[in-house]
Formats: sequence, structure tokens, C-alpha cells
Amino acid sequence: MSLIELIAGVEARKATLAVFNADPEVTTALREHFADRNIRIVDERSEAGPDGYAVLSRDGEFVTAAAVTDLLPGLGGTADADGDGGAPGDTESTGNGEGALGPPDDARIGKPILDHLDETMFTSYSRGDMVAASREIEDRAWRVGDGELHAGFQTLDVLSGESDTYDLLGEKSDLDVHAYAAAEGDAPDVEHYTVHTGRTAEIRETWFVAYDGGGYDGAKCALLAEERAPGEFYGFWSYDPETVDYIIDYLTGQYGVQSTDGGAESGASADEKR
Repeated sequence: MSLIELIAGVEARKATLAVFNADPEVTTALREHFADRNIRIVDERSEAGPDGYAVLSRDGEFVTAAAVTDLLPGLGGTADADGDGGAPGDTESTGNGEGALGPPDDARIGKPILDHLDETMFTSYSRGDMVAASREIEDRAWRVGDGELHAGFQTLDVLSGESDTYDLLGEKSDLDVHAYAAAEGDAPDVEHYTVHTGRTAEIRETWFVAYDGGGYDGAKCALLAEERAPGEFYGFWSYDPETVDYIIDYLTGQYGVQSTDGGAESGASADEKR
């Protein structure tokens, strides 16, 4: 299963958030807040249940429930947007102890729901959103300082702009850093990480960052998205160890092992992979 097929598989498992006994404006606000997520928001009424609660389900199975006051700002919720910065890219973490993926600021509003989705879909993310989410994973890899970090940059030109950050990450002696890019533009000077080049459509069309947790399943995380329109990305982030392992195993199997100078054998051609 390719990276793009993996995105389509997660997309097909769309979750439903049923909002019970709430004012219509509450449901509208939830739809607006989760507009870039692959979650369907529906109104429900129950004579037996309390007012203002939401139930998350997937494929007809219960996942979790939460009060709407815990999902929306301004309703007495407890969503956490605090961080503990320090990523190599000089961005502020928006994590929740383990490190939470997604764009900054209000991304963790809705946390009681998002934390129960092993793969959380998003739609129409901009490049800025993707960079912010990527920094969260890079920050986690930096803090653990062990294991493997794999990141796709679409083209060598894009990778060149991030080369200093990835060299810094690669300076961690126990962190093995791999970068993937289509052979468009000049390869950057590389000292501390491995560059994998290829001519496949998926490398050119996807953005991904995956960290294997350095031996800890609880630290595994990944971001995977497809650019479906110029500058607009559709995909998911995941804390699920099996999903993270699959992405890393797929990349390793498809694009091989190369030397850290970035000038070794390139990945398979498009004819070989398509």
C-alpha cells in the first residue's frame, strides 16, 4: 500500500461526532472548529441524556464522549494550548506532555476528542500549517534523541531550505535522520543525515514526517499528507504505533539505504514504481 493509498484508507474511516441536546449555535461552532478535520458533526436529541454532550463514533462503534464545554473555547472548557518550546527549528511546542501534533495556538481545543483518534484527518492545510505540525514531530525526536526520523520534502529545492535544521537533528549521535525528495533542483550539502532521491509521483506529491519513538511506542508519531491542489494538503497525523511503523517500513523498503553524503544511488525510477 503506497503513501497515497494509506491516506485514502484513513480518509475512508470518517468519524462522526453526535452533539446531544445542545443549542444550534453550539453545533455550528463545532462544525466551524472541526472544519479541517475528517469528522462529520450531527445534531441529536435524547430525553434521557444530559444537555450539551458529544459522542464520537467510527464505523458505528463508540469511541469516546465529552461535554461540549470541554470542546469549545468560551464555554468553560479546559482545552490546553500551552507548550514547552525548544524545537531545533525554534518553534514553540503545542504539546500535552507527550507532544501534540497539529498547527499552533488553538489546535488543541477539542483535545478530548482528538486524543481518541489514532489517525486524525485534516483538510486544506496550508504550507504554514504543515510546517507547524512537522515541527512538533521534529521536536519530539530532538527531545528523545534516539531512534529514526524520516521526512519527505517533495523536492531537493525544498530540502535545501531545511538542510540546517536537519543537520542539527542529525548531530544527535543516536538519532538516525533520513530525508526524501524528488530529484528536482540541486542537492544540499549534507553532513549528518541521509538523503534519498527518487522520481516517483508519491515523493513529489506527499509531505511526511515520521518518528519511530526511539524504542518507545508512546513516542511514535507521524504526519502524512498529499498535496491535492497547489499549497493545499489533505492527510492525517497519527500516534498509532502500527501506522508509524508501516510508514517507516514502507519508506525503507521502497527507497533503500543510502550514504549520508546525499550523493549515493537514488531511489527507484517512476517506471519501476508505478
